[in-house]
This record gives sequence, C-alpha cells and structure tokens, in this order.
Amino acid sequence: MATGHVQPQETWSPIFGRLTLDWIPYHEPILIGTFLGVGLAGLIVLALMTRFRLWLPLWRDWVISVDHKKIGIMYMVLGFVMMVRGFADALMMRLQQALAAGGAEGYLPPHHYDQVFTAHGVIMIFFVAMPFVTGIMNYVMPTQIGARDVAFPFLNNFSFWMTVAGALLVNISLFVGEFARVGWLAFPPLSGASYSTGPGMDYYLWALQIAGVGTTLSGINLIATILKMRAPGMKMMMMPVFTWTALITNVLIVAAFPVLTATLGMLTLDRYLDFRFFTNDFGGNAMMYINLIWIWGHPEVYILIIPIFGVFSEIVATFSRKPLFGYTTMVWATACIMVLSFVVWLHHFFTMGSGANVNTFFGITTMIIAVPTGVKIFNWLFTMYRGSVRLEVPMYWTIGFLVTFTIGGMTGVLLAVPPVDFQLHNTLFLIAHFHNVIIGGVVFGVYAAVTYWWPKAFGFKLDDRWGKRAFWGWFVGFYLAFMPLYALGLMGVTRRMNSYEDMGWQPYFIIAAVGAVVILFGILSTFMCFYVSIRDRKRLACGGDPWDARTLEWANQSPPQKYNFPQDIVVTGRDMFWKMKEEGFKWSTDYQAIHMPKDTATGVLISAFALAFGFAMVWYIWWLAILSFVAMLAIGIAHTFNYNRDYYIQPDEVAATEAKGASA
Repeated sequence: MATGHVQPQETWSPIFGRLTLDWIPYHEPILIGTFLGVGLAGLIVLALMTRFRLWLPLWRDWVISVDHKKIGIMYMVLGFVMMVRGFADALMMRLQQALAAGGAEGYLPPHHYDQVFTAHGVIMIFFVAMPFVTGIMNYVMPTQIGARDVAFPFLNNFSFWMTVAGALLVNISLFVGEFARVGWLAFPPLSGASYSTGPGMDYYLWALQIAGVGTTLSGINLIATILKMRAPGMKMMMMPVFTWTALITNVLIVAAFPVLTATLGMLTLDRYLDFRFFTNDFGGNAMMYINLIWIWGHPEVYILIIPIFGVFSEIVATFSRKPLFGYTTMVWATACIMVLSFVVWLHHFFTMGSGANVNTFFGITTMIIAVPTGVKIFNWLFTMYRGSVRLEVPMYWTIGFLVTFTIGGMTGVLLAVPPVDFQLHNTLFLIAHFHNVIIGGVVFGVYAAVTYWWPKAFGFKLDDRWGKRAFWGWFVGFYLAFMPLYALGLMGVTRRMNSYEDMGWQPYFIIAAVGAVVILFGILSTFMCFYVSIRDRKRLACGGDPWDARTLEWANQSPPQKYNFPQDIVVTGRDMFWKMKEEGFKWSTDYQAIHMPKDTATGVLISAFALAFGFAMVWYIWWLAILSFVAMLAIGIAHTFNYNRDYYIQPDEVAATEAKGASA
C-alpha cells in the first residue's frame, strides 16, 4: 500500500455491502475537479439533447440498431470518447514526471499516480484500441464481401453494449472508490487480496470480464460472416486484403480471449473465495498467471495491429492507383504472424529466470516474427514504387506509419535479444518501444481509416486542412514525447516512477511533457476536423466517390444504401469492382429490397444489468448482484422467443421506411 494513503476502514451493511461515504474521494481535489467538469459537460449535453429533441432518434436509430454500419460508427465514437479519458491520464503522468525531480513530490500522491498509470494502460488497450479496430471491421468488412450485414446482427449489438458496460464500470471507479494500482496486467501477488485490499482490483476484474464477453462474441460473429456470407463467386483468395486481416484478427480473438477470461476468473476466485491459484503458498504459483496473461497478451498486440495492416493495404493501393503488390505474399505473411504470435509470449519475462535454453528459443521466434512484418513493409513500398501517388490525408498517415512503425519494429528486434532485454526490460526504453508500435501503428492506422472511409459512412470528405493539422500534431508530438524515453531507458530509468532524485533526467521528462501537449493539439485538431467537416458538408460532398472514380477500389455508393441491395453480383476475380469502375461499367442493374432484423433493446438492457452486476460484485452488494444476474438471464431467454417471422422487416415496412426517408 502506498505511503501516506489510508484506505477507509471496511464496514459492512446488508444493503450497501462495503460501500460507504468514505469511499467517495471528496478529499482528492483533482478528482473533485474532474467530477465537476464531467458533470457540467453532461448537463450541457443533456440540455442540448432535450432542446433539439434528440432522445427518441438516438434511441430508435442508434441505441437499439442492429445495422452493422451504425454499430461500427458507435464503436468508433466509444473509442474517441475513451481516448480523451485515457489521454488525460497520460498528460497527468507526464506533468508529474516533469515536476517531481530532485526529491520534489510533484502534484500527484503515490497512490493516485499508481491508479493513473494502471487506468491509462487498461483504457487505451481495452476501451480505445479494441473498439477502434472492432468498429472499422464492423463497418467495412461486410460491405467489402457483399454481405447485407454480419451473420448475427443482434449479437453484434449485444457485443457493443457489453463493451460500453465495461468502459462505464472503469469510469465509475474514478468517482466511487478507486481503481487498481497494479499496472495494466495486474500481476500477482500484488493483485491478490492480501496486497490490494480495496475495490480497485475488483473494478479491474469485472470491467474486463464484461467487456471481454462482447469482444469474444464479436470475434465469433465476424468469422462466421466472412466464411459464410461472401458474395457469389468470391473465393478466399479473391477477398480484399482488409477482409483477410479481419478474418485473421478474429481468429486470434477467439483463440486468445478465452485465455484472458479464464486467467482473470482464477484471479477472481483467489480474491473472493480464497482459492490459491496464484499465491506463493498452498500449491499456488504466481508464474502461472504471468504465463497465462502473456499467452493472451502477445496475440493481443497483433489483434490490434493486423487490421491496421489491412487498412494501409487498401489506402496504399488506392492512392498509388495500382493493385497491391504481392497480394498472395501479404496474405500468407499475415497468416504466419497469426501462428507465430502464440510462440513468442515468454520474451515478456526474459528476466524471470526461465533459463538460457528457453530464453534462446523465444528470442529466436521473436526475431522470426519480424520477417513477415518486414515483408508487408516492402509490399507497401513496392506498391507505391512507380505508382501515381496522391498525397491525400490518408497517405500522410500511411507514410508516418511506415517510418514510425519501422523504428518500433527495429527496437523490438533489439529487445528480442535476451541479454539486451535483461538490461532494458524494466526501463522506459520498453515503454518507448511499445508506444512506438501502438501509436505509430494502431493510432496512425485508425486515423487513416477514419479519414479514408468517412465518405463511405457519411457521403462527404473530412476537411483536409484540419486533417493535416491532426497528423502533424500526432507525428511531431509522438517523437517529442517518446524519443526522450529511449534515452532515459538507456540511462537505466525504470518504469512507473512518480519521482526521482537525479536532476539530469528532468530535461528529458520536460521534453516528453511538451510532446504530450503537442499530441493534445493533434487530438483537438481531430475534433475540430469533425466539426468543420460536418458544418461544411455541402462543400465537401463527394457525390458517388470519396476522392476520384479512378482511385476508388470498391464500388458501393457513398454512403451504402440501407435496404436496397444488388442481387446480380458474381465475383469473378480479385479487385473486380475496381476494374469494372475503371472500365466504366455499371456493376449492378438489380437492386432489390432485403429483409433485415428488426432493431431490439435486448442488448442494451442486458448490458445495463451486466453493469449493475459488476458494480454489485465490486462492492459485495449481494442482493443487487443476484437480481441483476437473474434479470440478464430472464431478458436473454425472453429474447429467444422473438425469432419468428415478425422479427424480420417485411417488404411493406421497407417501402414505408424508404417513402418516409424520401419525404424527409
């Protein structure tokens, strides 16, 4: 337990469990200020929603929707909202480290700083990066393969709202109780009941378990969609590269996330029922947790980056006006990464005494996995070579990615050498490497995807000026924020320090803090880009295509039609739609109404009770936990009786909906 932090003495009541007023952090001025700011922003949003009568459209058109396109957009909205929350933690850490030199304490007490870096990691991985990549796959993939929707539309809605429930539970910990103080992977014995006695670890466990249900089910759903719902004639090796990366990503999700669920389940049993899976006595073994969490954790890194490889493959081909160089090698390289990602996990704990033979094996496999990744870099470069490259905003992000991700990959190969890792593992060098890959890869790729497919979703482009400002804010800010951490890591500066004595380190931390502020400019420019683009959407309207009919490689209208769908498409080759547009042929003459599942509130209701269940388990409010669990079961069972012919939209309803839209 952190020095100077006294937790409330636990008292019990049959109604509120261990929840008392002492757990409201009114003695923390930073948290009170945050609460007031969030509350004020919430009141403003509520007032605007009421003023413009948006509640019913929000519920009817979005919350209960089973349309994969709307669910994909909602995933992206969740990702941007949580990015603001997670980046606020990053700013707090950088400011603390810039100030706390030479024995100064800074402005964050140790127990609060520990919560901040734990929440930052959890939010950015589980509730920013995962919603981003899931949202992109949800929106783009069914359209690319000619599917009317995903295989299980209701399950898609349910998966999204379970992810939201997990995100809300993390945010509740900001104002009621505390969050975990153990790092984003919660290694025991620190995460056990003996060392983490408050509710923070329980918030961590239940938030991740609830969100994990949604992620796993989403993976199953998208795999079924790709395997069973492709357009007639579209064989596997005719699929767009992004669809391939989506398939491989979701195979990884289905294989890896049950391991995370089981691991956190065992830790939960340790904490709640005094099981001894990960203790140092009674037969437990903390190293078993380390192995299990990284057997999930390293494939998770590729779950995040592989869809982004698909994004850049689409963008590079489009803005080079050439087919992707080495399609087959790209597919097989991605498949190799999928397999190899499960045999490199031990490089995350080279320093824990596994022995020279084990370290050598995992060092070699880690170096080998860099080979198929390098193949992709050359695929993209050769696609651009002698192509008619157009430097639109998505290509800015692509070139920034190629430079930044390559640097991150090289430092990763360096860390694959066990003796080097022994020196650098617990230093800021590793933090810089990880962010080099995640920001330079995932974040840059998400921004590129949003810019590229925004016209597909909304029918108009994003503003180029603010898009470029967002890019330069992120690009310059990244190098200012994380290159100093490489230098500090080589000096031996360890991770997770909230203060330090050596004044020679402070200039590097100050530069890193300045870099975080520049990244903040990039984030603000993003939201300004959205605002300006929506305001000027008539000026930015792009007719049928986002950029140019000659550079668009797939031929659906922008945005895709909701109910009418082509019935006469037969795929006969790779990049068929692009070729047909290039040759000036109309690619469909038979649009017909299709039957779609009716929207349903079941998903949001179950997730609401899942949120209540998680909160009740955190605070030991057993009556609420039982009622919430029973309610989830009852709603789920009741939903099964909706699967009859009335569950699907009938043709007369389609006509009525289209007539209503035309009149509007």
